[in-house]
Amino acid sequence: MVHIEVEVNPTEDLEKVKRAVENIFGVIESKVESRKWGRLLIAETRGTEGLTKLYNLLRRERIRDAARKVLFSGLADKSLTFYLNKQVAYAGHISFSQQTAESPLGPINVQIRCDNPREIIEWLAPKTTKRKVPSRSK
Repeated sequence: MVHIEVEVNPTEDLEKVKRAVENIFGVIESKVESRKWGRLLIAETRGTEGLTKLYNLLRRERIRDAARKVLFSGLADKSLTFYLNKQVAYAGHISFSQQTAESPLGPINVQIRCDNPREIIEWLAPKTTKRKVPSRSK
């Protein structure tokens, strides 16, 4: 399951925040909860279908190796957590961010829960660089 949460600040347009999420994950069902500080957009999808757009963006932008590093840093037993820059997502691109302080409007929080998150990482961001084989001198 892919679980996405995004803070919608009082100064932000909810539809633009939804579009940022859809630019990365496609059209997925979402709900909005009111909070003291604003609203929280929550979206969920199941299976790799909800990750296909992200999969394609990582290839288009040629950032699989960087993504792989970020994804492995968020790896837990049966989950994978990472953060995306909301403004960059709205523009249709990918930029990984930190949980706090890096993006003034707050990040898109993504958590993928599954039995084998390493398998998801290998699918989303396989290694692109080949290991150099030492040459033999004669």
